[in-house]
Amino acid sequence: MNVLTEPVSSERSELLILTRQLAGQGGLPAALAGLQEAHGLDEQSAADLTAEAFGLTSSHLSELPEQALALSLASFADYTRRQLLVLETAEAYLAVTPNPLDAGLRDWLEGKIPLSRRIEWRLAPASVIAAYLGREEARVRTLDSNLQNETHRTVTGDPAENLSLQCISEEGSTIVRLLRSTLHDGLKAGASDIHIEANQRGLAIKYRIDGVLNFAGALDGNETAEQIISRIKVLSELDIAERRVPQDGRFKVNWQDREIDIRVSIMPSIWGEDAVLRVLDKQALSTHLDGLRLDAMGFDADIMRRIRRLAAEPYGMLLVTGPTGSGKTTTLYAALSEINHGEDKIITIEDPVEYQLPGVLQIPVNEKKGLNFARGLRSILRHDPDKIMVGEIRDPETAQIAIQAALTGHLVFTTVHANNVFDVIGRFLHMEVDPYNLVSALNGVVAQRLIRTLCPACATPTVPTPDALANAEIDPQASSHWHFHRAVGCGACRGTGYKGRRAIAELLGLDDEIRELILSRAPIRQLKEAARRSGTRSLRESALDLVQAGVTSLEEANRVTFVA
Repeated sequence: MNVLTEPVSSERSELLILTRQLAGQGGLPAALAGLQEAHGLDEQSAADLTAEAFGLTSSHLSELPEQALALSLASFADYTRRQLLVLETAEAYLAVTPNPLDAGLRDWLEGKIPLSRRIEWRLAPASVIAAYLGREEARVRTLDSNLQNETHRTVTGDPAENLSLQCISEEGSTIVRLLRSTLHDGLKAGASDIHIEANQRGLAIKYRIDGVLNFAGALDGNETAEQIISRIKVLSELDIAERRVPQDGRFKVNWQDREIDIRVSIMPSIWGEDAVLRVLDKQALSTHLDGLRLDAMGFDADIMRRIRRLAAEPYGMLLVTGPTGSGKTTTLYAALSEINHGEDKIITIEDPVEYQLPGVLQIPVNEKKGLNFARGLRSILRHDPDKIMVGEIRDPETAQIAIQAALTGHLVFTTVHANNVFDVIGRFLHMEVDPYNLVSALNGVVAQRLIRTLCPACATPTVPTPDALANAEIDPQASSHWHFHRAVGCGACRGTGYKGRRAIAELLGLDDEIRELILSRAPIRQLKEAARRSGTRSLRESALDLVQAGVTSLEEANRVTFVA
């Protein structure tokens, strides 16, 4: 049979009409098959004709960029099963498939790609997809092998767990493969913590994403749960025989050509043992913090101006408070980055050092060797510092030394766990810090939270019910002009309705009136009234400002801030 590769004009018009008819009966794959079987077209010519019939762009194998397969979006198995190529270029993602009009395929891919990136859909025969995947898979497997060899040559000490898809698929142990897959999926989803929870049926796996736990899966069988916890203990060099007391450790993993620290907490429970794996991705944080300024945190303009003023003082103490994961350390990093001009000696002591600040001497706490915050801070004071950052004040000794440092001409940045700016005063007094020294040293206190922002792709205007407004203590008349929105959920936000977070804060600056009230042990009500007169706005007010603007939902504001 002679292969027809370029029909004449009249024949081509007839074939275009026939192509549309075939596609109407069975979609683009039916049109491709019909053109090859009934009219002798080769596969590529059939694809070109089908693309022309539907106003699409066809692709040849030679036109596709090499080494561009977006493996960060999906696995080889997904691409092979869906007969799809997603190629990353500077301008857009190229989606190449025999059926670009498949609605299900489009929805699947669009849910994985950021809204800021464009997708160009192209048509190519199945043979082109298979050839490209075969060539790309061989290259990636060779690259993985070379990376592993390089790691063995250069890394000393305990090797890191390799989370490449190749290592996961080739691992013979079911337990090891399951743990690696759990870590891989959690890192890919951007989880800050991975929870492995024991229950009466087995275990549940959850990822903390944007500050909220998301259920990822469950496994039946207590024996499997015990084996996974034991595997985590082996990696963390913990006692696998001890199941009655909490244990802490850490290990490292290799993921996407970078090394990531995993901090481990094992806790006994009535059903066995729970594990929480805290992800410390220094390279990703370094990229995120590169050139970081307070503007990137999302603070409103007044709060940002006041924090900058406090960070620029010559001496005293700037204290940031909030729960774990509220962005305290990132705020301090941003403040230090803005004032780090190379003219001052800046020293930090942290547990752990989460990001390397250029031009700053950073000391990691090492409890096993006796280097805690108090001992490290005493040594720092002999090292001629101008500005000091203490990762956290946990005990009276550290509090006393930090206060003395602030009173002797140093600017001290630090954090403490408290619910709001007023509770901080009670925390220090409880640690037996002299009230006069405290108010003399303290310049200001910032209490902050991270609040989720609505996904711009699916956020929908809404009108809260009277009960919802009453429960949130919002006046219906005063809020009649607010732009209320609610979370819906789509592929772009993994069905949560939220995408990203921003910081909200309340700031207490210590003036003479507030210092006198603290020294006289005045009631907290008087302290709050004086703070409001000096410009302090509560976390609740900051959250409701975002609700009013349609940036977040009323439900999220209620979740993060105290209704009072």
